[in-house]
Amino acid sequence: MEKSKLVICDLDGTLFDTRRVNYMAYREAIERAGLPVIFDYDIYVEKCWGPTYRGFLPIMGVPENRFEEIHDAKKLYYEENLKYATENTHLFNIIKAMKNEYHTAVVTSGSSNSKDILRYFGRLELFDVIFTIDDVKNGKPDPEGFLKAMEYFKVKPENTIIFEDSDVGLAAARKTGASICVVDDFK
Repeated sequence: MEKSKLVICDLDGTLFDTRRVNYMAYREAIERAGLPVIFDYDIYVEKCWGPTYRGFLPIMGVPENRFEEIHDAKKLYYEENLKYATENTHLFNIIKAMKNEYHTAVVTSGSSNSKDILRYFGRLELFDVIFTIDDVKNGKPDPEGFLKAMEYFKVKPENTIIFEDSDVGLAAARKTGASICVVDDFK
């Protein structure tokens, strides 16, 4: 059957609660780089959750000339911290139910290691394509990633639904003209 609809999901905070995973990985990257850790988990969640790493690393006290180094190191420590993640079982059930009629995509501000968590939880095969921050020039709140997914499948916004949780992700989703489902919290 030819599919003419698309479901797009954000990863962090939508498909998975990865706040602690990312916090632990960034903390380790910063410590191993010899920089002082000037934040705790609560500050990370309050001030750093949602924007791309270029937007929140200054809050974490990382000098701009070391952003890429810290981000690359974080990718190395991400997988060993996946045990701290929680999956959004209900949303995965919804995606499974939609899969026969909808193309499925992940559009995330995360990096290429986003596939690691999907693989870790045995969910990688649910998605036809994954676009990360490494695949776009402009991260959220720019809608580029969402639009790229629509273009990839040649699906119009009116036939697309986006699941998102963060303010920057919702701002990007609204700019696409697609339907939006807000993921506020899950257990």
